[in-house]
Amino acid sequence: MAAYIVRRLLLMIPTLIGIMVINFAIVQFAPGGPVEQLVAQITGSDVGATSRISGGEGETAGSMDGVGAAAATAVSEYRGAQGLDPDFIKDLEKQFGFDRPLHERFFLMMGNLARFDFGRSYFRDESVIDLVIAKMPVSISLGLWTTLIVYLVSIPLGIRKAVHDGSNFDVWTSALIIIGYAIPGFLFAIILIVLFAGGSFLDWFPLRGLTSEDWDLMSWPSRILDYFWHLVLPITALVIHGFATLTFLTKNSFLDQIHMLYVSTARAKGLTEARVLYGHVFRNAMLIVIAGFPSAFIHILFTGSLLIEVIFSLDGLGLLGFEAVVKRDYPIMFATLYFFTLLGLLLHLIGDVVYTMVDPRIDFEARDG
Repeated sequence: MAAYIVRRLLLMIPTLIGIMVINFAIVQFAPGGPVEQLVAQITGSDVGATSRISGGEGETAGSMDGVGAAAATAVSEYRGAQGLDPDFIKDLEKQFGFDRPLHERFFLMMGNLARFDFGRSYFRDESVIDLVIAKMPVSISLGLWTTLIVYLVSIPLGIRKAVHDGSNFDVWTSALIIIGYAIPGFLFAIILIVLFAGGSFLDWFPLRGLTSEDWDLMSWPSRILDYFWHLVLPITALVIHGFATLTFLTKNSFLDQIHMLYVSTARAKGLTEARVLYGHVFRNAMLIVIAGFPSAFIHILFTGSLLIEVIFSLDGLGLLGFEAVVKRDYPIMFATLYFFTLLGLLLHLIGDVVYTMVDPRIDFEARDG
């Protein structure tokens, strides 16, 4: 197993580089880069943008190294730049590092990212790592609790549906799950707000943020209650949509295993139904569920909660990434892409390791050989 882990770790390097190359190339064709964004702000009399450029040239120049974007070399290539000094535009390009060749910018960026030097945001005047750390509690809270609740409910529900396949319980639970899956999470969030957050009916839950304004003044038990009180509605909106896939996956996995010969043999030996299900079937049926955990966690943690964060005013990583794309804040875009891709690759490796823990018969080294 050790040799397999080493091979997988080494394989992550070209995989990560390939993903970064593809995204870096795509960005070059996207209109409205950082320079054009600033030009639009300046020509629109944005004092903040002007002061940020003229006052922090040295700091900005040092922080932009290695970040790729679609750089232009003439003023005419930037919409709205007419009337601005060409030398001023060239200074902007130099501050952002766009005076360097494309390949040089990419290698500088990858060198910085490899050292986990994520630079500074173009438009927030903060380091990217500080921004990510500040937003992480919100996304971790949403992703962790959503994943935990979905797995704790879907796996036992899927097992029971498999055992009672075709019964009334199986039919009506399937109907409820499909209805919940068909309703978009953001629409369900709006319904919850209308019903329970001061809309047209009840005012039981808060509408904004992860904690109350006086959270720092509360005792620890009150803080914990306040934290979960704020999470009730956004977590509910996320988990309703997440039950379907895992529940039906668990059910179908158990149905496949229940009809295997080893199950009939175990029953013929006089083992109880619980021992057959949880001592024999469970280990084999859960393999496919474990395989899907890394991708499910990454999806919920970083992409599935964007609209939920917007609706409930939760300032997390999803909202940060969306704003970075809109504003062409490339340090945030590439840093978060690099970090989350690396995290996803590591989680997939962890999933393979858990495979062997659940079923020792699986030998990845023999398969690779």
